[in-house]
Amino acid sequence: MLREENVRKIVGQLKEPYLHKTLEELKAIEEIKIKPEKAHVSVKIGLAKTGTAEQLQLQQQVVALLKEAGAETVGLRFVELPEETIAAFQEPAQESDSLLKSENKTTFIAIASGKGGVGKSTVSVNLAVALARLGKKVGLIDADIYGFSVPDMMGITKRPVVRGESIIPVERFGVKVISMGFFVEDNAPVIWRGPMLGKMLNNFFNEVEWGDLDYLLLDLPPGTGDVALDVHTMLPSCKEIIVSTPHPTAAFVAARAGAMALRTDHEVIGVVENMAYFESLATGEKEYVFGKGGGEKLAEELQVPILGKIPLQQPDWNEDDFAPSVYAEDHKIGQIYQGIAEKITNLIPVKA
Repeated sequence: MLREENVRKIVGQLKEPYLHKTLEELKAIEEIKIKPEKAHVSVKIGLAKTGTAEQLQLQQQVVALLKEAGAETVGLRFVELPEETIAAFQEPAQESDSLLKSENKTTFIAIASGKGGVGKSTVSVNLAVALARLGKKVGLIDADIYGFSVPDMMGITKRPVVRGESIIPVERFGVKVISMGFFVEDNAPVIWRGPMLGKMLNNFFNEVEWGDLDYLLLDLPPGTGDVALDVHTMLPSCKEIIVSTPHPTAAFVAARAGAMALRTDHEVIGVVENMAYFESLATGEKEYVFGKGGGEKLAEELQVPILGKIPLQQPDWNEDDFAPSVYAEDHKIGQIYQGIAEKITNLIPVKA
């Protein structure tokens, strides 16, 4: 079984992500508890900043190393280092390449919905891929922090790497992707309060090395809760697409998301009606499983166009390049997404 000195040696060799000194040098390992009967190790670690993507990256490293050394389970608690320690080791601040800088030419497009289960993330993923197929430089933030699903939908198996003080997003189908799903272990639930989630979103904008982007899409959480409000506050200039199904109740609820966008000075550019109908492969007959008219009603209320209607049909799965929610460019639904992407580029051209 692991002893305290073993744990201290294993964890102490890792570098604090902001001060770039080892945890041992910083005396940042504040407490170690071991329960031999359960092979459980608990460690309390001090960091210059808590509630960040870097913290989650370090957390993964600590857990992996301690499990490799024999721990069955690992509990971690992070606290902020004393101010005098931070001041003693802090490097001079460098100019940020934040996406939120006023001179940045990236167009932000938030994909929102009033409720869950309407396929908002599927729409976000396929619109991002469709824009990339048009030759645009595209990023995608999975801002649905509690219900992250984008990495799985896109068949992403890699994780971002840290280079210096920047996180390098994972690229798939020509889209640069960042998600909370990259920073939690084994699909663990995220049990955070609003302020922590706000910090994480801020890191996605400020500490990810996006490079030059034409469009950055944000898959927002459903509804009008804390995370959606944080995004609206952080991005004073943002376009929005509202996703709904044809069901009248779904459209009624989606109108709230549209109203929230308008109240925070975001421009709603259109509505996507998902699950619009089911088309029989045998007869070609359309069945309106969720009813009709919801998309039109929502578009009329928000005074915007319907950008497209997506029918119910799963993508063709390719075992060699598996991505369970991405439609191929020549798929019938893939072509619908290409049409929507073209409309988007016409409505909001790339900034010169």
